[in-house]
Amino acid sequence: MDFELAKRLSQPNTTKIILCVMDGLGGLPREATWRSEMEQADIPNLDRLAKHAEVGLTVPVGPGITPGSGPGHLALFGYDPYVYDIGRGVLEAVGIDFELGPDDVAARGNFCTLADDGTISDRRAGRVATDISAKLVERLREIKLDGAEVLVEPVREHRFVLVLRGPGLGDAVSTTDPQRVGLTPIPAAGADVASQKTAALVNEFVAKAHAVLANAAPANGLVLRGFAKYPQLPQFPEIWGLRAAALAVYPMYRGLAKLAGMKALACPGGMEEQIRVVREKWDEFDYFFVHYKKTDAAGEDGDFERKCHALAEFDQYVPALLDLGADVLMIAGDHSTPALMAAHSWHPVPFLLHSRYCREGGAEHFNEQECLKGSLGRFPAVDVMPLAMAHAMRFEKYGA
Repeated sequence: MDFELAKRLSQPNTTKIILCVMDGLGGLPREATWRSEMEQADIPNLDRLAKHAEVGLTVPVGPGITPGSGPGHLALFGYDPYVYDIGRGVLEAVGIDFELGPDDVAARGNFCTLADDGTISDRRAGRVATDISAKLVERLREIKLDGAEVLVEPVREHRFVLVLRGPGLGDAVSTTDPQRVGLTPIPAAGADVASQKTAALVNEFVAKAHAVLANAAPANGLVLRGFAKYPQLPQFPEIWGLRAAALAVYPMYRGLAKLAGMKALACPGGMEEQIRVVREKWDEFDYFFVHYKKTDAAGEDGDFERKCHALAEFDQYVPALLDLGADVLMIAGDHSTPALMAAHSWHPVPFLLHSRYCREGGAEHFNEQECLKGSLGRFPAVDVMPLAMAHAMRFEKYGA
């Protein structure tokens, strides 16, 4: 939606909107049962809610395009992901409150496990514990490069942030992560002169890092992706006229929300604490973004049963979410992460919107097949925010 039109149509109201993003929500059926994770999981509360809601399937970016978490979330916030493409490094850095300067290029880092032949055997080093990761970061901080200051910060589990600070650095740098096991890390390459300078520094850093980490199995290697400088993003509260808050445990999602102008509220615990904080801050905000990570983590690990368990765990919190009394409650996903693929996929994502103004879509359950039959059909994820605004009675009539 055109942001200027959104600003023009927005009108004040006291209504409340909650968006719950179940990261990596969608899945695929396994041969044993020909049922997806959502079809297999015990989610009676979501199934019941789907019967009294409008449901459909969102397309995060475009048909056949597999989205990262950044584009997937930006689309749900109303930003065209083709226009606003933010590198993962910036999201991670902002999420841990790292102050990026104008000469900084940030990258998201993963500690990984390298086999004896130099190939990657585990892209996440067994999701090494955060305290161990922090000690490994201390080693990386010893690395010095001519031409740029090296700054390394731990994030969570196997994740860290690399920031190269220096004049004349570009951020059009390719990933070193082949995104598959059995392959060696890829040398970084720059798309222009400034980015070639950055890529050369990156490759030097990676070589020195692998030497520093050689005896640190399982985290004896690293990969880097999402090189970016700090972007200027239109601010969510100004576009939609909403006081917006974000409740996310993982720094990357907090960073994304902060870049969009949302207030990232402290909630180091899980869903129970997130809901408690929403309740405490209810009068201060109009819009709450609540993030749930476990569905995606299980999908990426290829663990079908654990993803079913994560879905069932979220389902237990649905009554508490409803008790908050939001005028609009949306359950969405930023992308699909089928356990069958152990990775993000291009498949459309189940979506549910509940309000007093719903035309019930006839869904009997909350899953991929039932949402395909729903009243919303298959639609772009960027349309989620206009739908939420309409159901919250926060849009004026368009035209005479």
